[in-house]
Amino acid sequence: MHESSNHERWPALQKDDDGLRDELFQLLTVHAPGNAYSNDGSFAANITQLPPGLRAMAATHCLDISLAIDSITWHFGNFGEPHLVSETEAGLRELGLHDLAKCFVEAKELMQPLLAERTEADGDPHEILERAELTHRADELDRRASELGELGPGESAIYGAWVRYARQHPERVFIT
Repeated sequence: MHESSNHERWPALQKDDDGLRDELFQLLTVHAPGNAYSNDGSFAANITQLPPGLRAMAATHCLDISLAIDSITWHFGNFGEPHLVSETEAGLRELGLHDLAKCFVEAKELMQPLLAERTEADGDPHEILERAELTHRADELDRRASELGELGPGESAIYGAWVRYARQHPERVFIT
């Protein structure tokens, strides 16, 4: 499809990167309902009906928040529901973030066994990592993910990938 016809069909593509990112957030607000913190799989089930690109964005949004506020290992303490984890990994790959996807898989392999039977008495993921003597490995993964997740001060590699992807594959993002 010719670029001008893309702009006619999807007017959001005419916006600058910040405007397009805002448009994508609005789409997610409308089309990706649910609580990503839920452990019942409902959020992951809700997003499976979305176009592939929008689905990837819905699945990776919480990871971006985790990378900005906490860490990739802590992410699994908040968003460790298995179906959402699978959607997040697939979303990273769909968006072309293959190095971050690899780091995500390594963090998943480290954290999921430790958190599988976690109780409140076990403490938070950092305490569990300390008891398992895996803090050094977790810190290494957190550092790598942080470097891969940022484009510079205040700039997110995940949200940057959303904008690139929407411009390259609007038919896989916008609901018509």
